Amino acid sequence: MLNACRVYVSYYFSLFFKYSKRKGYPLSISVEPTATCNLHCPECPSGNGELTRFRGDIDFSLYKKITDEFAPYLLNLILYFQGEPFLNKEIFKLFEYASVTKKIFTTTSTNGHYLNSENAEKTVKSGLDKIIISIDGTTQDIYEQYRKNGQLNTVIEGINNLVYWRERLQSSTPYIVIQFIVFRFNEHQINDIKKLSEKLKADKLELKSAQIYNFTKNSHLIPMNSKYSRYKKNTGGNYEIKSRFKNKCKRLWESTVITNAGDVLPCCFDKDAKYISGNMKKANFSEINNNETIIHFRRKLLKNRRQIDICKNCTEGLYKTKQPLK
Repeated sequence: MLNACRVYVSYYFSLFFKYSKRKGYPLSISVEPTATCNLHCPECPSGNGELTRFRGDIDFSLYKKITDEFAPYLLNLILYFQGEPFLNKEIFKLFEYASVTKKIFTTTSTNGHYLNSENAEKTVKSGLDKIIISIDGTTQDIYEQYRKNGQLNTVIEGINNLVYWRERLQSSTPYIVIQFIVFRFNEHQINDIKKLSEKLKADKLELKSAQIYNFTKNSHLIPMNSKYSRYKKNTGGNYEIKSRFKNKCKRLWESTVITNAGDVLPCCFDKDAKYISGNMKKANFSEINNNETIIHFRRKLLKNRRQIDICKNCTEGLYKTKQPLK
């Protein structure tokens, strides 16, 4: 709580005095198990082949070093960024070290293709607190329009396996969230995904707006219902993000992202690691937290956020609804 107070005091201090330092440690971090993926989703840099950085698994010794330093301060350790976490051969070891050994609340997100019975059992036993499973269609023909090479039945079977082992082992975790990204081609299935989520005994359904990078190529993915879209058409007939650009960002104080190679990034919108402030293989986070590179980035954002390219597609304040199912 003391760390949280320090973080938020320094954040609000920054709004009034353009103070670019963060006191304390982030309350939440994302650590990337791997940047490799089995699917080819068109708007995912990992899936569509546009990710140019290292794609392999994070080394466990590096992961341990990160977790050990952050453990006293964290409210949430998020084990995903780009890629499919379950492709990391040590993923259950990663879950267990943070959840069981370090007593940190852990979350992961998956496309659900690796939750066979054995892996589902290991997931429950690992102590993972929360798992987000993506289902962007309730029929195969709709599902595969975005989840290229994906099999809906495999994902449904995986959720059933997870629920089975959670009940058999009498565990309250992991908390199961089904995430439905709303596109134009699947927005007619919103009621269907609600029914399917209840049938699968998921704990929560999240409807999430789709992030589009290439409007020229993929504007057809934007939902017709503006409620579910993070974009609007401007006076010139082109799409632009709905959110207002304010020269502030709480994420830069609350959280940080660490890639599979140990690079420290300002937030989850820096998918190709363009704004590296340091590397956890070479330094502790205490040395990186307020170094010259990240201070310059924060100062630039506080002065004029529009000049930072990764901020232009930011989801702050955009549509995302969480619907409890129990």
